[in-house]
Amino acid sequence: MLTVIVLTHNSAGDVKELLPQVVGWAEEVLVVDDGSTDQTREIVEKAGARVITHELANDYSRQRNFGLDQAKNEWVLFVDADERVSEELKKEIVTAIKAGENDGFLIPRHDIFWGSRLRYGETGFTALVRLGKRSAGRWRRPVHEVWEINRVGKLHSPLIHFSHPQLSLFLDDINRYTTIEADYRLKKGEQTTMAAILIYPMGKFVFNYVVRLGWWDGFPGLVMATMMSLHSLMMRAKWFEKQRIMSKEQ
Repeated sequence: MLTVIVLTHNSAGDVKELLPQVVGWAEEVLVVDDGSTDQTREIVEKAGARVITHELANDYSRQRNFGLDQAKNEWVLFVDADERVSEELKKEIVTAIKAGENDGFLIPRHDIFWGSRLRYGETGFTALVRLGKRSAGRWRRPVHEVWEINRVGKLHSPLIHFSHPQLSLFLDDINRYTTIEADYRLKKGEQTTMAAILIYPMGKFVFNYVVRLGWWDGFPGLVMATMMSLHSLMMRAKWFEKQRIMSKEQ
């Protein structure tokens, strides 16, 4: 009935916590691994999950669609390695699948950052299409990817996301994601400006910290709003830099 798909890259610590929650509950647990050099593969195999090595190639949709193509069941649940699946969510998923009223479902996600749940800012209002029929749609965009399914319902129980345990890892993620996003926008032929580099990051901070009340989350809310603003700045700066290089080469 259900395949759980997890994407990994050097995720030994996370999969050790996640897999006991889904192995034995789902009919299949499939791990698509981007050539991990730690003990990820050994932990996955020991837990009784199926693991396939497949290069990410800076395209998360490609990796997720590969997982869809390998899944043995019609219903698929995507769970990131740093997320956790509660008993309440598992029960709700089973009920939703049996009801057969939708082809996919939005699932709320609660972010845990520095030991606290972020209730405000953009991360405090996140819901993602993570449960769906394998044949109902494909993933789009190489980063910040979206599973495009037409008939979508919404579950109430959340995925629990233990995001960015260290700022150094957070910065690594931002650097990787912004490079992929800048390349994607440039490939689409989109243009940016120096004004956008200044305006969008400031707007992002105001949106997260003031409009979405991120200040209610205390110091973790301030740090998260700042990092989201940095993400916006780095993506547009890289985009502008690549744009200038291309124009000089033409």
